[in-house]
Amino acid sequence: MYMVESKGGAIACMLFSLLLLGTWPALLTLLERRGRFPQHTYLDYTITNLLAAVIIALTFGQFGPSTPEMPNFLTQLSQDNWPSVLFAMAGGMVLSLGNLSTQYAFAFVGLSVTEVVSASITVVIGTTLNYYLDDKINKAEILFSGVACFLVAVCLGSAVHSSNNADNKTKLDIYSNDCKDRVRTNGVTSFKPTNFNQGCTNGLEDGDASEKAKFGTAAFLIELENTRSIKVGISFSYCIFILTVLGKGTLIGLTITFFAGICFSMFSPAFNLATNDQWHTLKDGVPHLTVYTAFFYFSCFCFVIAMVLNLTFLYYPILNAPKSSFKAYLNDWNGRGWALLAGLLCGFGNGLQFMGGQAAGYAAADAVQALPLVSTFWGVILFGEYRRSSRKTYTLLAGMLLMFTAAVAILMASSGHRK
Repeated sequence: MYMVESKGGAIACMLFSLLLLGTWPALLTLLERRGRFPQHTYLDYTITNLLAAVIIALTFGQFGPSTPEMPNFLTQLSQDNWPSVLFAMAGGMVLSLGNLSTQYAFAFVGLSVTEVVSASITVVIGTTLNYYLDDKINKAEILFSGVACFLVAVCLGSAVHSSNNADNKTKLDIYSNDCKDRVRTNGVTSFKPTNFNQGCTNGLEDGDASEKAKFGTAAFLIELENTRSIKVGISFSYCIFILTVLGKGTLIGLTITFFAGICFSMFSPAFNLATNDQWHTLKDGVPHLTVYTAFFYFSCFCFVIAMVLNLTFLYYPILNAPKSSFKAYLNDWNGRGWALLAGLLCGFGNGLQFMGGQAAGYAAADAVQALPLVSTFWGVILFGEYRRSSRKTYTLLAGMLLMFTAAVAILMASSGHRK
């Protein structure tokens, strides 16, 4: 089989993984903002996420001859390695719960904030655990300097969100006062909700631009709420805006985001235990799971958890998501291609992270959690996040991105070499 062994190869895997893992959340956010049911999107995503693991296992995991010390993927499926398999499955379970949580958190606090907070929690907890599990093969003085940069980044990320939220409330306040005086300061006099699931094509990114509010305006925030599938709690009567509910929605979103961060911080250490058996749970003579076999089991259980939960959420939705059915899901082809692509990106991104981690240490591979470097770019370009915000918000945003850039460079510089 093909194994990444050099430090340069490991860093290349991490960088490519960072690009993929920072992009797939933008696709899910795009579909949610266009009004596609999150349950439908996540079911499609889950299918191709597993497909990516199967492709990796049957290609990289099968290249070359199989040896007793390093068996190929298909050979390992019949070996008595269930303790390690259970660790891999546990990792898949917490990743699935984390990914599902972020799907809802995106709607409440936005793509950038969700990725900033969850990624930083992941690095602080997950990197520390992986450092000790890997017998300290990474350079501690460099590694934890990178972790410190993540801590600074999450503080700045929190400040960015607070500042941007205050900016949005100011915009809505001004617009509300104009509405009371029957004045439309931005020329938008009516809003037409878009139902993506009924085949409409006038979503935020489609249609006649002259009929749409501009990114960053109060009218855009209202139009977005009318369009999206998960309502965050703003009342869209033209003269009254319930600004206090905005705060409640933010609290719910941050709670979900913190839960997702805890889940994400556990999946990499669990995978580390599955591939390196630090707790000596395997019988004598049984080889460790290869990264490809572990990733297959990891993704299988991730698939099972996601399918069970999302099929349940079709009929019993949570957090103001719309109710649906399995028949409606099968007939919903609007945006399915984007959801399937998101699953492939996430699957290959996770696989590359594990390949790099097995070679250079899973603590260093946590550099890929600097997802906001990529997701913030998509948030600004695709969704207009931070458009028409205050200078304070832009200054904090620039500082946050600078700290994430430093964190990635420092964590990758701490890469070691597994014996």
